Amino acid sequence: MTVEEILDGIRSLTEKEEYDKALQEVNKLLETSPYNDTAWYLKGNIYKKQEMWQDAINSYTQAIAINPKNPATTMRRICIDILNFYDKTLYNP
Repeated sequence: MTVEEILDGIRSLTEKEEYDKALQEVNKLLETSPYNDTAWYLKGNIYKKQEMWQDAINSYTQAIAINPKNPATTMRRICIDILNFYDKTLYNP
């Protein structure tokens, strides 16, 4: 199986909301291809879908460090904007 096919499989699992399996697959790919910016971007997308904002930002940051032109740049900004939008005063302690 090619890297592109693995990435397509991860995208498909994410679309089907099979986040645990998608995360397993992307982590397995990153073990052998730690500099694959697309894999880091997809990992960020998985975390974003689960509203795990800090993990998403960290994954997008890794993708950007490898390839500054990766769409992770936009997604990282979106996650930060979402976090900044939350009004902390509305939460009960």
